Amino acid sequence: MPRRPAKVTQADIARAIRAGKEAGATEVTVDGDGVIRISLTASTHLIGRTNGHDQEWTPSASLQRYLKRTESG
Repeated sequence: MPRRPAKVTQADIARAIRAGKEAGATEVTVDGDGVIRISLTASTHLIGRTNGHDQEWTPSASLQRYLKRTESG
């Protein structure tokens, strides 16, 4: 009888843990059905307010060259 494919791979779990750490998760769980749950806590610090001026992002020259090379059309 052949083995069945894994519902969750080790790489999936590693990615979930890494993402959870970055997001400030308190817990990462994997159940028997392969569902990954990441428990987050409510943030106690406030996000800094902006001064009302939106900043416009401009891609660097190297990124612009790359984007131009990869344009389809």
